[in-house]
Amino acid sequence: MHLFMQAAAQTLENGPHFPWSAAIVYIVGFIAAVSIGSIAWYNSKRPAGWEDKERPNIVPKIDKDETPGFGGPKS
Repeated sequence: MHLFMQAAAQTLENGPHFPWSAAIVYIVGFIAAVSIGSIAWYNSKRPAGWEDKERPNIVPKIDKDETPGFGGPKS
């Protein structure tokens, strides 16, 4: 308990600090979510008006399985 009190006192003396590591995790996570979501959106059914548009070169083509998760491995 004494150790925790010393750590708390030291934190109070030095002042609060901004948690940069947590902020970086949130920023990287947001960028990853936007990137993965964009790829999923481009690979999904096209919205009205986008049917004849070409896929951007940066987005990879993902082929769908007819029965995902069912049966054994295809040979």
